[in-house]
Amino acid sequence: MSESIEEDNAQGFHTEHWPTDLKYKSDERSLHITFENGMTFVLPAEYLRVESPSAEVQGHHPSQKQILSGRRMVGIIAIEPVGNYAVKLTFDDLHDTGIYSWQYLYKLATEQETIWQRYLNEMEKRGLSRIP
Repeated sequence: MSESIEEDNAQGFHTEHWPTDLKYKSDERSLHITFENGMTFVLPAEYLRVESPSAEVQGHHPSQKQILSGRRMVGIIAIEPVGNYAVKLTFDDLHDTGIYSWQYLYKLATEQETIWQRYLNEMEKRGLSRIP
């Protein structure tokens, strides 16, 4: 394996699954994404916002992860490519610091049920609401 590929892998830029189609449907507030393996997913903007890969949400350690409330009606206002490995999403609450790698989007898509339920459980445990 070449050094540059090893470096990319170490930095989390290695992509196993590539998107072939990515569309935001504002009326649904959801991102529709199809990967090269034919798998298609619908990811709600709320889900993408509360699972933003930004340090503001994820922290710098798993114990620092923030549980965001009141994001039920959030939408996406901009999608910008980041190199050939990710997109930057800007939400209508003006959050725009998360870079969503293809690898991270694929994980969010394939593990959506588990990740979403964990989020809902944390919201309930803390007495928080999805409603703004």
